[in-house]
Amino acid sequence: MKDSQGNLVLGSTRWRRFAAVVIPATIAVSGLMAGVANGAVPVTFHVSGQTAKISADKLVADGFSQYGSVVQEKNGTPHPVAMSAIKDATLTNLCQSVTTPIPGLGNVTLFIRAGREDGAPVKAKDLLIGMDSLEGDAVFTNINIGADASELTAGGPHHGQAGLFGQEADRADITGVKQIARLTQAGTFALNGLSLTVSMDSTGCFAG
Repeated sequence: MKDSQGNLVLGSTRWRRFAAVVIPATIAVSGLMAGVANGAVPVTFHVSGQTAKISADKLVADGFSQYGSVVQEKNGTPHPVAMSAIKDATLTNLCQSVTTPIPGLGNVTLFIRAGREDGAPVKAKDLLIGMDSLEGDAVFTNINIGADASELTAGGPHHGQAGLFGQEADRADITGVKQIARLTQAGTFALNGLSLTVSMDSTGCFAG
C-alpha cells in the first residue's frame, strides 16, 4: 500500500492518541460546511443534536476508512464530524450512554451495554460512526493517509466527497476506546449480552 506521495507503507503504525488521526479528517470538512449551507451537499437524514459517549475495552476493525463529513439537525444546524467506516468490527465491553436533562428530574442517562462476557463480543458489519472526538491506543496495519475520500473502499460501502482528505487501513486495533459520537449506523449489529439501564446524575460511560 502507498501513501499520498507514492511511497510504500509497510507494517503497522501506532499513535498514543488516536485523536491525532481524527484531526486532519475533521479539518477537511470546511468546504463541506459551505456546501451543506447552500444545498450543494445532500444530507441523507437528520441527527438529533445530542451526542453519545461510547467506550470499549477493545475495538478490532477489519477494513477501516476515515474521512470528514457534515451532519445536520432538523432545524438546519450543521455539525462537522469525522466519519469512521468499518467493514467488520468486534468490540469487547461496549458501553453507550446518552444524557438528557429532564425538567423536574435533572439529568437522566440511558446506558446500553453489551459484549462483557468472554467469548461473546459485540459484532457489527458495515459500521459507520460520525464522531466529534476519539481517544485510545491504536495500531493500524497497511495504512494509507491522504487518499481521496471518494475512493476509499477498505471500510465497506461508505466513502466521502471527491477532493477531500481520506485515509484507510487493512486493520485497526484500538484499546481503551473513548469517543463522542453523533450517529452510528450498521448493516448488522449483534449486541451479545445486551443490557439497558437508566441512571440519574451520571457522568455516562466515562467522565468528561
